[in-house]
Formats: sequence, C-alpha cells, structure tokens
Amino acid sequence: MTDTLKCISPIDGSVFAERPVLSVDEGRAAAGRARAAQADWAARPIRERADLVLKGIAAVGEMNDEIVPELARMMGRPVRYGGEFGGFEERGSYMAQIAEEALADIEVGDDDRFRRYIRRLPWGVAFVVAPWNYPWMTAINTVAPALIAGNTVVLKHATQTLLVGERMARAFHSVGIPEDVFQNVFLSHDTTNTLIGERAFDFVNFTGSVGGGQAMERAAAGTFVPVATELGGKDPGYVMDDADLDAAVNGLMDGAMFNAGQCCCGIERIYVHESLYDSFVEKAVAWVNELTLGNPLDEATSIGPMANVRFAQVVRDQVEKAVAAGATAHIATMPADDGGAYLTPQILTGVTHDMDVMREESFGPVVGIMPVKDDDEAVALMNDCKFGLTASLWTRDVERAARVGDRIETGTLFMNRADYLDPALCWTGCKDTGRGAGLSVLGFHALTRPKSYHLKKTTA
Repeated sequence: MTDTLKCISPIDGSVFAERPVLSVDEGRAAAGRARAAQADWAARPIRERADLVLKGIAAVGEMNDEIVPELARMMGRPVRYGGEFGGFEERGSYMAQIAEEALADIEVGDDDRFRRYIRRLPWGVAFVVAPWNYPWMTAINTVAPALIAGNTVVLKHATQTLLVGERMARAFHSVGIPEDVFQNVFLSHDTTNTLIGERAFDFVNFTGSVGGGQAMERAAAGTFVPVATELGGKDPGYVMDDADLDAAVNGLMDGAMFNAGQCCCGIERIYVHESLYDSFVEKAVAWVNELTLGNPLDEATSIGPMANVRFAQVVRDQVEKAVAAGATAHIATMPADDGGAYLTPQILTGVTHDMDVMREESFGPVVGIMPVKDDDEAVALMNDCKFGLTASLWTRDVERAARVGDRIETGTLFMNRADYLDPALCWTGCKDTGRGAGLSVLGFHALTRPKSYHLKKTTA
C-alpha cells in the first residue's frame, strides 16, 4: 500500500488534502534531476535568475484569493488577516534586489604579478524543509536566495500545509523556472533521512522542532553536508520602567497571540518592571478579552484554532500544571473552546521558572508574566532558557536597550517591537534554536561556498 500524507483541517477535523509519498528510488530520481539541471541554471546571469524568481512571486500573488481560505482550512489562521503575501513578497524582493552585490567577487588584489579574489559558488542542490506555521514566508526565506544564487531547490513542505509547496512550484514553473530547477516533493521521514545520508543534496535547510533538527543532523552526520536549522523558541519580552505602557501591551500581546501563538518568534514570556507590573497585567488581560475565538473562515474571528489538536493539548497541559503549582489564569474559557483545537488564549501570573510554561516551548496562545526589580534580574531570567531566537525590549532609551541587549543570548534583539522579520537583517538563533543564517547578505553567504582564486601572471 502506498503511504500517504494527510492534512487534517483544524476547523472540523476532516481530511482536507492528501498526497502519496515518493519511494526512495523516486526521491533519488528527483534529486538526480535537480543535480542534472543545476549547472545550466547556475550558468544563467544572476539578474536573469532573480527576475524569474520575482515573476514567480508575482504569480503567487495572483493566487492569493485562493490561498487565504486554503490556509485557514489547512492550519487555522483567520481569513481576516489576508494571508502571507505581503511578507512573502517583501522577503523575496529584497533578496533579489541585493543579489548582485551580495554575490559579487571579493577582490583581494590585482597588480602586475597576481590577481586574487574570492568567488561565491552555489552549493548545488538545496533541500528545503519548511514548517506549517508561516508556510509561505518561511519557505521563501530560503527558496528565493537559493535559486537566485544558482542552486536548484527541492522543497519538502509540512504535512499540515500540504498544498503550499505544490502551489509555489506551479507558480514558479508558470513563469519559466524549469521544473527540475524547483521541485516540490512529498517524502516520508525515513526517505528524507535516507536521501540526506546518501548526499542526494548539497545543502539542507530545516525549520521546525528541536527533535526534527536533531534528526536532520543525525542523517547528515559524516557526509559534511551543511545543515542550517531554525528550531524551537521561548522568546521573552522585557518592559522597562520607562516604557510606553500602552505600546508595550499592544506589541507584546499581539506578539504572543497572533496566529494562535504559533509564531517562530512569538512572545512566550514577559518580564515587567515592578513599577508597571500591575497596570501591564490589567491592560494585557483586557487586550486578550477583546479577541474572538472561532472559525477562521468567519471574518469576525480574530483568533482561530490551533493547527492540530495535539498542539493545543501541549498548551492545555502547560497551563493546567502551572495553575496546579500556584499560577493564576486570568482569561475565562471562551464559548468556542471545544477542548480540542479551539483553545482559549491565556495569561498567567504567579508563574516561576520551575514551571514548564516559562521554560519549555508552548507554541500556542499562552504567556506568563513576571515582575522584575531591575535590568540585571530581567537579563538573568531571559537567559535562563535553552532557546535563543529573539528578545523584545521596551524602553525610550536606545542606548540602554543596546547595553541590555548585548547581554541577552539571542539571535535578534528588538526594541519597541516584536515578532517581525526584517529581510535586511540576518535571521539566526543560538543555543537549542539552532544555527544558520537566513536572509540578508549573510543568507546568500550561507547558500553558497567560497572559492579562492590565486592567479599568477606571466611576463611577456
């Protein structure tokens, strides 16, 4: 019997889409086609590759009216937010804009004896494993620069968002990107591991769980194939004593609750200076009580179901354990909470770092809030975590934010904002969040390898 991947809609638990997986031999054949097509693709001028990617992005935009409700059905994000095309286009367009400069030779010297330079060459076949929570934006982070840099791309998307890669490939092929240059594939975990271990790919980019990242690294062990990962997060916010309180509440609560808390850089724990703590909690509770939990296809819904019942259960378990250990839950159960994927967003106080909800990734609409007496206590608590993706500081003092930020173990530091990815800045993490460099000039460096040229001239 052929194995199939099934997308279970969080709206009603029905099977929304299913696709058969490739066999190992079929996976090898797909990777082989990508490898055979790579040299011709890399021989095209950078500008030509970039322009084709831009046309592919525009073709995705033409599908957006279909994509938005499809996303709601696959992973539960309310249609009122209009999908991901804005960020998808911004990221891909920026990488196309900087490509020629980012990939230009690094000139070291050219005199009457030697010409010396460093050239960046594509790895070859890039394997991109994308997550379901922002399925379009996370995929384009690597797909666009990989193609522009001259790699061919094999995309494996998450089962929860089964149709995204298929649509993206169709859009890109429609504008002239060859089918073997950009392929969407459906693979089992075992076949994925086999192909990585056989060096079917030259570069692996994985966004997902810590366990998934570990599996990728184990599969690649001994192959010397580079593996870039963006894994778990437990991103903190810190509200300093001079913060704009209303702005901090709006920014941090949106960062905690948007997309039902299923954001790579979503806010999962908040530390507030003791002088503002009571007011912050009061305003935060009022903010969350304005949310409407419901069917994501309804324009009135502002927070939809979590993508899967088992994801919601993780959050419920963390909340129940925290309350049993002395925490206070401030949000009453909402009418649409069905004990399954539809989950009441929650604010907890009286929390400590002995509780999982303040230490382990929740990836759902729950946030714990703690008072702190000063910057030192806040930094110690923010660093008391095995993850390090982003941190968000709220203050009117830029220099203070920079000083405090220097001490925080994180990949990105925000001041007076949260939960945003600027394509001009390197997207990276530390500790169990993984390693790698996405977007920015460094994203192109990650998707290419350096080759040095030392050319000795002869005299006539």
